[in-house]
Amino acid sequence: MTIKPGFFKRVKALDFQQKKVFAVALCQRMLPNYQLFSQVCEFGDPQILDTVLNLLWQSCYDQKLKLNIDIYLERLELNTPDAADFDVYGVYPAMDASTALISLLSAIQGKVEEDIVNISKLSSSTVANYIEAISDVEMDEEAFDDYIFNHEVMVEEKTLQDSLLQLIEDSPKLDAGFIKALRKEIIEAGVSNIGIATPEV
Repeated sequence: MTIKPGFFKRVKALDFQQKKVFAVALCQRMLPNYQLFSQVCEFGDPQILDTVLNLLWQSCYDQKLKLNIDIYLERLELNTPDAADFDVYGVYPAMDASTALISLLSAIQGKVEEDIVNISKLSSSTVANYIEAISDVEMDEEAFDDYIFNHEVMVEEKTLQDSLLQLIEDSPKLDAGFIKALRKEIIEAGVSNIGIATPEV
């Protein structure tokens, strides 16, 4: 599943800090998927994911902030659902939301820039799997791939990722004001990559 020719080349061309902001923004957008699943299935603590996201945003502009990554990795692992334990589709996007944060923390800890880039692919994969789950169409594999790629939810995902990338490319100085405004915008949009609204607490 590709987005635009040259898209990942552009993401890879970002510096480490820009890549991190891009990935944190995508993880924030996946949070409602976990929150809704947690509420409906009474599993896990969404506050853990929210805390990790808050700290990650802060670490993007506060260089003195030290994250105890090992502790948060352990907490996230404990709050990641196992698909085998649940007979609802929602477990998959919830699992992806938690896995994205685990991958991002591990990538930051090891300074593995390629794994930070992969958050973009994971978000798109969540969307592709969602479209597959809600679609009742009969077609061959190639035609179905095209169907997914051109589905409105995927078009929205591609558009958002591209807009986010453009915004970061155009803002080489990622100061506190920029980071806080971006975080506020995503949270206030109140909708996930698969159209899940942030649930009422």
